[in-house]
Parts: sequence; structure tokens; C-alpha cells
Amino acid sequence: MDTEMLFKMLCGIVAGVMVVYYFRRQKKLLSIAIGALTGCAALFIVNKYGGNFGVNVPLNLFNVSGSLVLGAPFVVFVVIMNFL
Repeated sequence: MDTEMLFKMLCGIVAGVMVVYYFRRQKKLLSIAIGALTGCAALFIVNKYGGNFGVNVPLNLFNVSGSLVLGAPFVVFVVIMNFL
């Protein structure tokens, strides 16, 4: 199993967990908005300052949409997979 397949499987698992988490909250829209905001903020911070630590995370459609839907855990997975 290569790292790309492992990454996609982990993103699918995290997406399922996040959907369940969002729909169990009382304030669903607020939870989704905060998750998207923290995910985008984490992605932009890693993109801007990641080069200082040897992490290159480009801003492309996949990364931006992943951080919007999955939040900060997606960015953590991207950084981890970057080191593998």
C-alpha cells in the first residue's frame, strides 16, 4: 500500500468522523464554520511558514477544499504525509 492510498483512506475516515461530529452538535452551522475557518487558517500558516521547517504544502484545490471540509486534522495529515 503506497502513501497516497493510505492518505486517501485516512482522509475518508476523518471525513466520516467530522460529518458525524458536525451533525451531533446543536449549533451545526456554527461548528461547520469554525471547523472550516480553523482548517483554512492552519493551511495558510503551514503554507506560509512551513518552508522554514521543510514542509511544502501548496495551495491547490484539493488542499483548500480538504481543509474547508475536514478542518485542522486534514492539515495535520498533509504535514505528516509530507514527511513520509
